[in-house]
Amino acid sequence: MLQQKTALEKLMDERKSVRKYQPGVTIPRETIQHILEQATSAPSSSNLQPWRFLVIDDQEQKKELRIAGFNHEQIETSSAIIAVLGDNEMYKNAKQINDLNVELGYMPRDIADMMISNSESVYSSFSEIERTNIAHLDVGLISMQIVLLAKDKGYETVIMGGFDKVAFAKKYELPANELPMVLIAIGKAAAPARNSSRLPFEQIIRFSN
Repeated sequence: MLQQKTALEKLMDERKSVRKYQPGVTIPRETIQHILEQATSAPSSSNLQPWRFLVIDDQEQKKELRIAGFNHEQIETSSAIIAVLGDNEMYKNAKQINDLNVELGYMPRDIADMMISNSESVYSSFSEIERTNIAHLDVGLISMQIVLLAKDKGYETVIMGGFDKVAFAKKYELPANELPMVLIAIGKAAAPARNSSRLPFEQIIRFSN
């Protein structure tokens, strides 16, 4: 007997990567801010939350960004582009994050001090490439939450990793520790997205003995 799908399962099924958007649709900045704030419940490595956001909703800027985005139409026609950046010096926020955990009563002071010390010593010993890889993982986690929250608000999205990241960082004068990782187009669909197949489940799962 088939189980009835939950609201979350239906939302996950209905969310598709949309590349055709209705031009001229404005999403209030307060709505985008709400989506991003809710998305920050995503997990991250040592709770260091390396994600940063740059929202581009100016039409002229989106038109310019389309060039760096390998001429993807959705960059220009969507309502906004959410650039998700990764901070590869995330460990420098360990004290701020864990001090707040103490203030909110989430952990005792001695545990917070241990977390701060461990994060600062371990992450600072990693190479820049290793920290960037960690940030990539965490950016992926929050990006999925963003697109699901957007769908729940009635907006479509597509995540893009293919764009000129060097040109993007230069254009927006990003500090050296903030690396552009993905662009998320958000807006109202002008055409439905295609369905896409999935590998047979039996092919992708196994249990250890």
